[in-house]
Amino acid sequence: MWTIPNLITIFRVLLIPVFVIVYFLDWRWANELGAFIFWFAAITDWFDGYLARKLKQSSEFGAFLDPVADKLIVAAALLMITHRYADVWITIPAILLLMREIYVSALREWMSQKGLSSSVKVSFLGKAKTMTQMLALIGLLSGLETFMGVTIYWVTLGYILLYIAAVLSAWSMLEYTRSAWAALRTNTLKN
Repeated sequence: MWTIPNLITIFRVLLIPVFVIVYFLDWRWANELGAFIFWFAAITDWFDGYLARKLKQSSEFGAFLDPVADKLIVAAALLMITHRYADVWITIPAILLLMREIYVSALREWMSQKGLSSSVKVSFLGKAKTMTQMLALIGLLSGLETFMGVTIYWVTLGYILLYIAAVLSAWSMLEYTRSAWAALRTNTLKN
């Protein structure tokens, strides 16, 4: 349990309250620092997976905790951007992204109980959704459109990437459902 990758994942979970508290501090650069902490947590997600494979320290605990840590910090960030922007055009994709996370997690758990977890393992589409979602959240959390007098359009890019992530999210949800369809259909017919 106390492997380096698992410790990094636990660290990522512990970063969540730090990220939230820093983000809402009454300080000029609080949003940017909060976005940086979120970015750092996203990097640790890649790093712990890499180390688990490289050091041959994959574990059942790590396989459980890693996606939970991801979902917790992403859910916190999605709630924070809906609060910050208070805009239906942020709220709709944020809700879609949260719904997909809950649905796919439940589907994976159910398929695992059936001994069919390999049919709903993480796909390239799911990874693309995650990367796009993380970049969108960093941009929206930062609130930056200019930095040191240079126009960078992070928020605008964040809006665009959030919608791309929502589309990829719906698409991947349908793909996971299609992959699990035979088991879902068989189970439905039995009941």
